[in-house]
Amino acid sequence: MRLVLNVLWFVLAGFWMALGYAVAALIMVLPIVTIPFSIAALRIAGFCLWPFGRTVVPAADAGVLSGIGNVLWLLLAGWWLALGHLLTGLLLCLTIIGIPFGIANLKLVPISLLPLGRRVVPIGSAEDRAGVAF
Repeated sequence: MRLVLNVLWFVLAGFWMALGYAVAALIMVLPIVTIPFSIAALRIAGFCLWPFGRTVVPAADAGVLSGIGNVLWLLLAGWWLALGHLLTGLLLCLTIIGIPFGIANLKLVPISLLPLGRRVVPIGSAEDRAGVAF
């Protein structure tokens, strides 16, 4: 079932949102100091392509720099990526078939706003059971 959901997700929203994250990663790699943001954007792009069967958990080793980085990310790229998820989610919720995908898109808003200090893990993994599931 996850495969069917992921394929439908890819067609309806995943490809376009992952493309937005890839553009953000490309922009963030230009100044050397924002390369960690580029890595985070690519990690979320992979999660955006195939979200079903995976979840986001807090990273145990996240520190103060993750919080500072999240503030910078929010100002530089997070707000427009979150807006993309919000608009896509609302549009998908207009159809009955799109409602599950719209809800999944809305669940991606928090990680698009504050991605640093979080990990994408398979559902049912040890990290998923140890952390708070998203």
